Amino acid sequence: MKKMMKVEGMHCAGCSGRLKRLLEALPGVESAAADHAAGTAEVTLKSDLPDDTLKATVEKAGFTLTGIRTA
Repeated sequence: MKKMMKVEGMHCAGCSGRLKRLLEALPGVESAAADHAAGTAEVTLKSDLPDDTLKATVEKAGFTLTGIRTA
């Protein structure tokens, strides 16, 4: 399962790299990607992960989650 997120506040490759590392550290996440230019992040899950957990992780990185959908 994949979840696509719309993220505000990423300004550079360092921002997207930080978010990618934090997302990949979550239990149940197989892989993650973040794109500062597009303002998006994507996680591929091996097991279900609540949207609240993803939101908290994005906020921990210093960004704002404005939308999430299952792909």
